[in-house]
Amino acid sequence: GLGIREGVTLIVGGGYHGKSTLLKALERGVYNHIPGDGREYVITEDTAMKLRAEDGRSIKQLDISAFIRNLPNGKDTVRFSTGDASGSTSQAAGTVEAIMAGSKTLLIDEDTSATNFMVRDALMHKVIHKGEEPIIPFIGRMRQLYDELGISTILVAGSSGAFFNVSDTILQMKEYNPVNITGLAKEAAAGYPDVLSETDKLSPGKDLRIPCPNKEVTESRKVKVRGSGTDSVSINHESVELRFVEQVIDNEQTNMLGGLLRTLEEEYFNGRNTLEDCIYEIYDKLKTEGFAASCRGQIPGNYAMVRIQELWAMVNRYRGLVLR
Repeated sequence: GLGIREGVTLIVGGGYHGKSTLLKALERGVYNHIPGDGREYVITEDTAMKLRAEDGRSIKQLDISAFIRNLPNGKDTVRFSTGDASGSTSQAAGTVEAIMAGSKTLLIDEDTSATNFMVRDALMHKVIHKGEEPIIPFIGRMRQLYDELGISTILVAGSSGAFFNVSDTILQMKEYNPVNITGLAKEAAAGYPDVLSETDKLSPGKDLRIPCPNKEVTESRKVKVRGSGTDSVSINHESVELRFVEQVIDNEQTNMLGGLLRTLEEEYFNGRNTLEDCIYEIYDKLKTEGFAASCRGQIPGNYAMVRIQELWAMVNRYRGLVLR
């Protein structure tokens, strides 16, 4: 068997040798699999979150300044909002949201990431000075995430060797077999410039956003909630895009998320409590009272349990979220 240690792990290898397949198995390893599934021995710590770029997603009053700051248009990145996020801002938001949700492992595939968010090589650093670049690339924060916050990263990379120097473990996929090449890769990387890591400390604070009720929901005579496969959940006429939240794997989970969103709107979003408090309170109730926490009256038969990570992900992508 193979155990992946905490810290920064890099998965490399040639195309079609199984890098993304391994990451996908780890991504699904947060769930139990039935015997004979083939993945029942792939077990991932249960807070692990798959991250990717999500062009066009909604972001509301989120602090992404750990990764993006000093935008040339003067836009605030401590309370950043947009209805049409770029690849880099969306991935920065997803990373911050995963930290807020308590994730201790981040799963990232270079193929579905924003390149300018992930890495900037030494030559680019030399040509484009730090003060002229608002993006603090993820590669400059990877060590800090683990050393300061205890958050591990498992990254699939096939085109850049810049990650070698910041990694604790380097695995090469060879015909779907993982081989530990840490020593070899570190030796090869010794002659190349080190990554310029950030020096300011990561200090994620409490989420102080305060949600208010959306009157289009709370004053509606009949609130209609519906899950659409694993792609989205809708509440009345507002659809929440979930197709890039890749650990939502069943329509019954989107149904559950829809029920939780409705309950949040009707019972928790009151203009007084923070969004963080609302989410943790309803999730604690879900764990103690079961599915009854997500609905009124009879419990639907088409619900499946969700993690708090997916609950956070849905609420943060909800365009109908009203903040004070």
